[in-house]
Amino acid sequence: MTLHLYIARRFLLAFLMVLAIFIAILLPIDLAEQLRAIGQPDAGLSAAFQLAILNLPGALYRMLPLFIILATLVLFLQLARTSELVVVRASGRSALKSSMSPVVVSVLIGLLGLLVINPIVAATERQYELTISRFQTGEERTLSVSGEGIWLRQGNQFGQTVIRAARANSDGTSLSEASFFVFDANGIAQSRVDADTAVLGDGAWDLTNAKLWPLDETNPEASASLHETFSLPSSLTREQIRDSFGRPSTVPIYELPTFISQMRAAGFAALQHRVWLMTELANPALLAAMVLIAASFTMRHTRFGKTGVMVLFALLLGFGLFFLRNFAQVLGETGQLPVAVAAWAPPLSAILLSLAFLLHTEDG
Repeated sequence: MTLHLYIARRFLLAFLMVLAIFIAILLPIDLAEQLRAIGQPDAGLSAAFQLAILNLPGALYRMLPLFIILATLVLFLQLARTSELVVVRASGRSALKSSMSPVVVSVLIGLLGLLVINPIVAATERQYELTISRFQTGEERTLSVSGEGIWLRQGNQFGQTVIRAARANSDGTSLSEASFFVFDANGIAQSRVDADTAVLGDGAWDLTNAKLWPLDETNPEASASLHETFSLPSSLTREQIRDSFGRPSTVPIYELPTFISQMRAAGFAALQHRVWLMTELANPALLAAMVLIAASFTMRHTRFGKTGVMVLFALLLGFGLFFLRNFAQVLGETGQLPVAVAAWAPPLSAILLSLAFLLHTEDG
């Protein structure tokens, strides 16, 4: 147990060192990128720094597998250089048992990321998207899905339109039982329009069986009018509606199952969010796979030579697994792979292959 705790502590220290180095590298680079992305010279350095701080947790969280494999390489190279691995092997402890301590720590880091860091990243990324949108365009578009249906907001500094619909098609361009609430720049309600269907056309919503109430009059019902077809101006496009959902990473893991259920009830497939949820649940297994990949190539004494080649092979396989996971995620989001297969197949395959390699090369 003492040896396990010693190796686990060394691995955790290596992980924290790698994390600190990447924070020192990424923050200045991201700060320069945010200055360019804002595109407003009068916004100042403080606004760019705020955006960089909001963007940093998400960037670090996405790079967690890279940190894990680098920390594992640092750990076992240090143990090999000081001949501690030789002593461990001479005591009768196998390479597989020695690698279990960093595997357990990596799984705990993955669970910490899933239960604690994921909600923090969701909040910071959501705030980042709202802030950068305000700096770049000055417009706000927000789409939310609840038990009452779909809520969409469009507009700019001249006014806002709030849209509610009971259902929508897969891309949100065709709404059923839709209501449009139009407000001026001061937030005063101007009109309300209810329609059986609303289809997004070129620069306008095309409504059928619509009823219009002018809310700026004393008796809106007396002045209401019926229209078989009605056109309501809109600056939205199909792409903007899709982007209004935001990335799945902006929804905390605790709220994601309910959000997916509401999306599917509203008519959306929610494939992207379903794959993201399953991928997040598989993330601890991915981190364990990264440890085993690095351990397979570095749990050897440095006097055997070719250490640089072995480290290179471990990094290449780690990056290969990372990109394979991303490729499988894309296939899952497009419906070409089942959601569970897209999320779990890459890490589980990597774990089994790494274990097979460790057992094959085990000699003590």
